[in-house]
Amino acid sequence: MQDVPSLVAQAREGRPRAVARLISLVEGASPQLREVMAALAPLAGHAYVVGLTGSPGVGKSTSTSALVSAYRKAGKRVGVLAVDPSSPFSGGALLGDRVRMSEHASDPGVYIRSMATRGHLGGLAWSAPQAIRVLDAAGCDVILVETVGVGQSEVEIASQADTSVVLLAPGMGDGIQAAKAGILEIGDVYVVNKADRDGADATARELNHMLGLGESRAAGDWRPPIVKTVAARGEGIDEVVEALEKHRAWMEERGVLADRRAVRAAREVETIAVTALRERIADLHGDARLSALAERIVAGELDPYAAADELVASLTSG
Repeated sequence: MQDVPSLVAQAREGRPRAVARLISLVEGASPQLREVMAALAPLAGHAYVVGLTGSPGVGKSTSTSALVSAYRKAGKRVGVLAVDPSSPFSGGALLGDRVRMSEHASDPGVYIRSMATRGHLGGLAWSAPQAIRVLDAAGCDVILVETVGVGQSEVEIASQADTSVVLLAPGMGDGIQAAKAGILEIGDVYVVNKADRDGADATARELNHMLGLGESRAAGDWRPPIVKTVAARGEGIDEVVEALEKHRAWMEERGVLADRRAVRAAREVETIAVTALRERIADLHGDARLSALAERIVAGELDPYAAADELVASLTSG
């Protein structure tokens, strides 16, 4: 058993081992998870959470590393959650984004953690919201969440971040495919990376055109900017940071940031409740209540929906 109050106190002091242990408790769904979340609740809510998503090969890890450098120059403490594909054998992360961000490994003002999706769809690990809370409570000013490159299904990042950044690159077929998938609907800031390649200007124009299709924004609504970068050389990264800060200011001015965070918290509560209910249902295999309901369905006395209602009622009342 971990000494949770001590771990939380050490995490607040910026000790990476304590942060690592807290996130491990989260990932492992430890019996102490409730104690951890209760201790972190009054300490969190200050960090700015930025999600970075896009198709494989657009340079998410390079862009994330460049953003870390920019925020560190501004004196910000930065946390990075790099969500990797899971090994089908071990459940562990395969890519190891920390290797690609090794230049920040010795910086005490940066905490980088790779998390495995473990089969969770949508590009994020199921424990990402709690891990974000750990980094927030540990004093990170900015948390960058880089999602696994599963392409069109990465829209889940929009539900976890204050600001969502969608990355594209010329010559990768992102334009039409992304528009069809709806990934272009989630971005608050769009980045055309590898802008030194042929076709970068055309990609930016096509993106601007797509963003304008069916647009019905009122005066004062946020218009997602398009920023061209060459992340490998750090070009355009300051402009990305500027766009992020403008979006944050816009959200704070209009109460959008508080609304987004409330929606995020509601979804987290819903996920925890549904997971708990699913676990209780899983424990029912061989249970007399489930067997009795099944027999009544077979006998034509009850339909499956009515049986499910009875089962839910018995679970929630007991």
